[in-house]
Amino acid sequence: MREPVVMDSDTLRARELTFCPLHPDADQAHTAAQLLAALPGVLAAEAQAPTQLAIRYDLRAICLLDLEHVLDDAGLHLDNSLLQRLKRALIHYTEETLRANLASDEDPTRQVFVHRYRRLRHGCRDRRPDHWRHYL
Repeated sequence: MREPVVMDSDTLRARELTFCPLHPDADQAHTAAQLLAALPGVLAAEAQAPTQLAIRYDLRAICLLDLEHVLDDAGLHLDNSLLQRLKRALIHYTEETLRANLASDEDPTRQVFVHRYRRLRHGCRDRRPDHWRHYL
């Protein structure tokens, strides 16, 4: 049994990619490991099996979708079973959200609360029209 990888930062990711076994390159994982190891942001890439790749990368520099595009451009084929596609789609969503949150300077939840506060009916509002407020 493999021990879980302890990540020291919120932006470091460890993933396992599975390749389609029906490919002319019988050892796609080894080919992918050599290709991805040279990319900026990739910390480690090693073949676990001919169709299994373990990769660690920094999310600030590269994401899983970028890695998949590099592999696709190289002619390598990931396993496209329903379960694998669902896993990758969930990872894409979470990584995209995290990268968007890292890039934003303002906390988006603050704007949600401000908008909600403005719409609530409470005693902190002046009910007079704008043109009356200038006279008093």
